[in-house]
Amino acid sequence: MRTLSHVFSWVFLPLFMPAYGLLISLYYPSEELVYSAMSMFNLPNDVKTQLFWVFFIFSCAAPGISFVMLHQRKIISTIDMENAGERNIPLLIMFAYCALMFGLFLYKAPNGLLPKYFYALPLAGAIVTIFFIFINRWIKISMHAGGGGILCGYLVAFFMTQAQVPVLLIALAILVSGLTISARLYLKKHEPIEVYAGWLLAFAITFSCNWFYPS
Repeated sequence: MRTLSHVFSWVFLPLFMPAYGLLISLYYPSEELVYSAMSMFNLPNDVKTQLFWVFFIFSCAAPGISFVMLHQRKIISTIDMENAGERNIPLLIMFAYCALMFGLFLYKAPNGLLPKYFYALPLAGAIVTIFFIFINRWIKISMHAGGGGILCGYLVAFFMTQAQVPVLLIALAILVSGLTISARLYLKKHEPIEVYAGWLLAFAITFSCNWFYPS
């Protein structure tokens, strides 16, 4: 169980979860309820690939490299950032990359030239990290749980605007985030309040950003 818990913790790192959600919305067959809305699934494949790699670089690769450098310079003691006091700088870095990506999409594709989720998902990530920095003053809120909340909040908001809602797919995302939360609890990395608060807050913010962001 301990090995399995570590596997879940690494496969479903917080940095990966938004990218998983974006991949699903790009490649799972879907059709917008509103015909005037731009479809993620119907984007040309080369455009999908380019946009996904931009998203991956800003949300996963660049922050991940930054965290490794912080660890090498002993600014953080572990990549897991088990010490709550060490989390503010990595969270600020994550906020900066999310805000930069949001600004880049606004600058390069203004006036809604892309589906709204390319703007709303980085914006949600920036807001979630700001809230986590604030709450981290009192509890070591779980970033793994936050990643699961972002994944589920994004998928629920996205598929509610589609002609069909894949209930099993959403249930699988919830199951995955639940197993990740269970892994963090089993490894004694967090108290229950820290994982439940992280998931609920990230879900609410991500759902709201993606649901209410103007098309």
